Amino acid sequence: MKKLILLAIAMSLVLAWGCSKKVQTEPEVVVVEEKEVVVAEEPAPVVDPMAVYKAEYDALPVTHTVTKGECLWWISEYKHVYNDPFMWPLIYKANRDKISNPDLIYPGQQFDVPRYGFDLEEVKASRKEAGAPWKALEPGQDAMIPAEMRAALGYTF
Repeated sequence: MKKLILLAIAMSLVLAWGCSKKVQTEPEVVVVEEKEVVVAEEPAPVVDPMAVYKAEYDALPVTHTVTKGECLWWISEYKHVYNDPFMWPLIYKANRDKISNPDLIYPGQQFDVPRYGFDLEEVKASRKEAGAPWKALEPGQDAMIPAEMRAALGYTF
């Protein structure tokens, strides 16, 4: 038994001595020659933010198909519609032939989403009709409205 204990101690010392050795290596130094490359840069094209917004606005859908559980309030709140729930009367007025009661719309109905053909006063009137606070009759800065109306309100693009 004593021999086994001595053998275990000897093995432990050998392993400890072998593990404690640290090999120090010099880091490899790589020398890279730097070459100066001159690239003629063309000036960045001037982008008109109003034109970009107008293109994005024109790309928005002009119709919406009602799905189960939707109402005009929610439809007008979608970012791809108006991003403003108080503008739902615009959809209602544009689709009076399809909607007899604005509180009753049905899945599968397809409504036109007017993008043009209304002015700021009509937007204010529809927001007032929808219950917007009288101090906030103008659409918010994040509302999806025509670029000209946005510029008239002084909003950024």
